[in-house]
Amino acid sequence: MARSKLLRAHLLLLTSVPWFIRLVGADQIIYSDDALSTLWQDWSWGSTIDYQATNIAEGSSSISINSGAWAALSLKSNSPNVGDFAGLRFDISGDQPEIQFYIQSTTDNSQSPTIPLTALSTFVSSGNFTSLLLDFSALPPVGAPLGNGTWDRINFQAQGNGAIYNLDNVILVDSIVVEPKFLSAEPLGTNVIAVTGQGDIDYSSIKVKQNGKDVAVKSVSTVPTVDVPNKSITYVTLATPFAAGTLLVTAGNSTSFNYTLPAALSGSINQAKSFPISDRIYGVNFPTSASYIQHLGVTIARKGGNAETAYNPFGDFTNAGNDWYFENRAADNADDWVGWVQEADADAILLVPALDWVSKDASSYSYPKTVYPDPSTVYAPWNLTAAKTYLTGLKNKPQVVTVDNEIEIASNTHQDMHPIPFGYDEILGRVLNFSAMAKEAIPGVEVAAPSTCAWWYYWTSMVGDSDKAAHNGSDFLPWFLQQIRAHDQSTGTRLLDFLDIHYYYAPDTSANDAAAKALRLRMSRSLWDPTYVDESWISGDAYNSQPNPDRVMLIPRMQALIEKYYPGTKLSIGEFASTADTDLTGGLLTVDMLGIFGRYKLDQATYWSEPDEKGPVGLAYWLFRGYGTFFGTRSAEVSIPKLDPDTLGVFAGTNAQHNNATIVVVNKDPDTPVALDLAGIPSGKYFVRHFGGQAGVAKFQTTMDLRSTKYIVVPAYTAVFLQPQK
Repeated sequence: MARSKLLRAHLLLLTSVPWFIRLVGADQIIYSDDALSTLWQDWSWGSTIDYQATNIAEGSSSISINSGAWAALSLKSNSPNVGDFAGLRFDISGDQPEIQFYIQSTTDNSQSPTIPLTALSTFVSSGNFTSLLLDFSALPPVGAPLGNGTWDRINFQAQGNGAIYNLDNVILVDSIVVEPKFLSAEPLGTNVIAVTGQGDIDYSSIKVKQNGKDVAVKSVSTVPTVDVPNKSITYVTLATPFAAGTLLVTAGNSTSFNYTLPAALSGSINQAKSFPISDRIYGVNFPTSASYIQHLGVTIARKGGNAETAYNPFGDFTNAGNDWYFENRAADNADDWVGWVQEADADAILLVPALDWVSKDASSYSYPKTVYPDPSTVYAPWNLTAAKTYLTGLKNKPQVVTVDNEIEIASNTHQDMHPIPFGYDEILGRVLNFSAMAKEAIPGVEVAAPSTCAWWYYWTSMVGDSDKAAHNGSDFLPWFLQQIRAHDQSTGTRLLDFLDIHYYYAPDTSANDAAAKALRLRMSRSLWDPTYVDESWISGDAYNSQPNPDRVMLIPRMQALIEKYYPGTKLSIGEFASTADTDLTGGLLTVDMLGIFGRYKLDQATYWSEPDEKGPVGLAYWLFRGYGTFFGTRSAEVSIPKLDPDTLGVFAGTNAQHNNATIVVVNKDPDTPVALDLAGIPSGKYFVRHFGGQAGVAKFQTTMDLRSTKYIVVPAYTAVFLQPQK
């Protein structure tokens, strides 16, 4: 236990907070040497746990945990409230196990944000214990407080690959001593140092040298973050603008930050060459509230996913399918959902089930099949008549209807409802029938289909090669578009408004190490770049007849198919994701994606799903559209001849008058600032938003003067929004 005092200096904070936090008057031991405290119970699931493990221990034993995918060591307190303590301290050993933490209230089933281990440490190893401290006043990754609640359950949850690790000395601490410390001091804009710190630090001690010469400080301004009032950032404005060369920032007697500022990348912004950005590219699946929509500027919301395939609107039930043992569940009322989404000023996308069954209640299940072979034990019949009754009866009409969800793999995801694999013809038939029904039930509604799940199924069906051969060797989506067009020409009525696909990156970035993060940040090139060979199985043997099959170039490829086979159809990406919602790189990648969607004229997109408003992906939306400050209605031309898309994205938005260019820059390099020389935008006062870098994940914003646009600095691993002010 002697190590516990030392651990109090290991806070991971990015803000100024009181130097000493004291709450209940004594630490509470949850586990130490052989036994769980009598004040705590084991509520774990899917895990093998030994409270007397000796493979590694501090003292006589430790807790050994072997958790399957998404399983957890879960500890329940008999004497809440966990939130009365200052934080949770624990020692951990393992090969950087893929685990995450969250705290729950069993009283109302609320929970804290999910905190990945990587937000606390990336240096956990199996040869020794690493001491970590979770500060309840500033939970990573964004620094939000745990807040009030009857918190009584602590979860150490494995991620998708499972986890093996040991814990020792698990303790709720009464007090935390915050060591005054400068955490970051990064160059931003033309002459500003953005500074974060912890404890009672002295900002007047900051000194700056550029290329060996002292630079005077012109002003110092501390600004609170948006939505996280206990965090702030201090902007130190220099009297001299940045220039290529060395930059040294010192703070106090022992802290320094060194940067090599590069030569500027030259480019231009041409507002006169622009085209409209579809308002609907800033969408998400299942936004959590009206305030969520407004804070992030969400423009369209989708109620979709595997469970919605079995949605019964006449009782509000769904079924989890193979995501969780084919279990029926209660569901939100779709009519009410559409209503509050639209009242929050977002459009709504509603899924209409298109199989032959929907859930009959909120509690039945059909696993295993040997016990529950008959769908009627879990489901109620569903058909076009029932679907039309449902849509016709809605008080709140959605703008868009999707014909089911990833119907091509329903024989897997919902094998108890439709065990026979879908082929081309059945997919087409259901889309035609339910699209026509939806158009009759809701005049003017737009229809999106077939909501295909992934690259493989863009080109083939679950039936396989024989199905393709039976359709003259045609790849699925081109064939599908031709058939819909032929139908519409014969009937004189357009049934399909959006070609809707889902796109999840194929490369494996689950290791989340430096190489995986770099891959994550460059794989956005698969959305647009005809020279980018996908770094996944997609670049292997071709199994489709499309040109350059190892190069996804998703948006232009799909737009070309539409133009060839069904002109006038819009393109929608109904599900997409970052591969790492809680990691900073997931947020930076999402910034890049949203910029790319606008630049390449995507018509509609909705993120899967409900990204944390204060987490990295939520910040990407906030950067472009948060709180009513918008990127622009049109995409302006950006020309930077030497730009490397692996490490940099630059996007420009403008308005119809071409007189208000907004710039978004995402620096994907983990170590090196970037400098830009941008012609076509004015110097002067700018509204600035940014997140990332050493400053971490939080909504930082301010106004600053860009004294010139010849040398604008963006820190490493940082996304910045710059909008001129009149």
